[in-house]
Amino acid sequence: MKKVTFAILGMGNRGTAYAAKILKYSEESQVTAMADNRRIRLDSANKYVQLPEDRLFSGAEDLLAQPKLADVMIIATQDAQHKEHAIRAMEIGYDLLLEKPISNTLEDITAIYRRAKELGRKVIVCHVLRYTPFYRTAKKLLTEGAVGKICSIEASEHVGYYHYAHSFVRGNWHSKEASSPMILAKCCHDMDILCWLADKHCEKLSSFGSLRYFKEENSPEGAAQRCADCSLDCPFHAQRFYLSRIPGWPANVLQPEPTEENILQTLDVTDYGKCVFRMDNDVVDHQSINMLLEDEVTVTFQMLGFTNRQTRYLRVFGTEGELWGNFEERKLYVQRFNQERQEYDLNKLGFDFSGHGGGDEGLIYDVIRVMRGDDFDTTSVTFLENSVESHYMAFAAEDSRLQGGRVTDMKEFAANV
Repeated sequence: MKKVTFAILGMGNRGTAYAAKILKYSEESQVTAMADNRRIRLDSANKYVQLPEDRLFSGAEDLLAQPKLADVMIIATQDAQHKEHAIRAMEIGYDLLLEKPISNTLEDITAIYRRAKELGRKVIVCHVLRYTPFYRTAKKLLTEGAVGKICSIEASEHVGYYHYAHSFVRGNWHSKEASSPMILAKCCHDMDILCWLADKHCEKLSSFGSLRYFKEENSPEGAAQRCADCSLDCPFHAQRFYLSRIPGWPANVLQPEPTEENILQTLDVTDYGKCVFRMDNDVVDHQSINMLLEDEVTVTFQMLGFTNRQTRYLRVFGTEGELWGNFEERKLYVQRFNQERQEYDLNKLGFDFSGHGGGDEGLIYDVIRVMRGDDFDTTSVTFLENSVESHYMAFAAEDSRLQGGRVTDMKEFAANV
């Protein structure tokens, strides 16, 4: 059995997670090269990947200067780097597993899409939610007619106050110019899932939202520039927050092998140690989208930074009943009209739910199937051509928000890209 080989570009949180899942399927797949401009991350990952030194590269330029070293390249670099890295990798001969978002501009997304078509490359986008037991079970139930014909969907992503502060105030995604608009960076997953569950395309949408809270005018009296110098009892206090998360996420974002000592050192010299009200962030902290899908299906979606829990909620209303569930609890419920409620407890599956509720593993499993030419569910795999719509929706939502909630016709929007 020929193994599917992977070269990984970017050994941050996502690249490292995919490497671990590839190793789980070691009889069918193998990591053959890794690159990152931070040697400490390469060394940390290589403790379990165990590549020779000549397969460890100090950055994208070094790896992309080599001949083809694998079947698939995983692009897990920053959003704004995706176009350059993806196109160069495809030109070398790689198929791609491309971290979402595809890129941070419509022009770059289009350029990647066109080049992939010209070269005939397979490109799968890391919309990991499609590969989770939660959403796959929901999709199966809806396809089988569990609620009749879908009329409306309510969905929300509860980002969690701590995740929002870490990634979107202090972290790499705090600036829409440097990374992506919030609704693209965090919720292109959701745009993809909602259309996929309904099996409909989006016709129109409108959106409202703003950066309401995480700005200097809301800074508490007496707050310092850096949390180390602040005595206020604040839920966003960096030292208390990150030290309590050792050794897991997000402390391992600051240091691949976090300790109290190296976390405190990192907080002293990086934005992760700054007051959340004294940053230069500009992405929204809450946003809502109203959508009209084909066949008059209506959808409402909310992205919320002000939540205690980090989860997603889903509720589907059909002509014959309802389906609902909480992603974090891994349970779905169906109640047909005038019948008893049915519970689907996904915890009983014995599945490894680590990594986006099991989505990381499900993604890697399907990528291996695709690349080997094995049977796979063609309706579920997030090929580039399937993923583009979700990104257009996110950009259209941001455009609508900036224009006071103007209704956007998606055909017209796509035609102008």
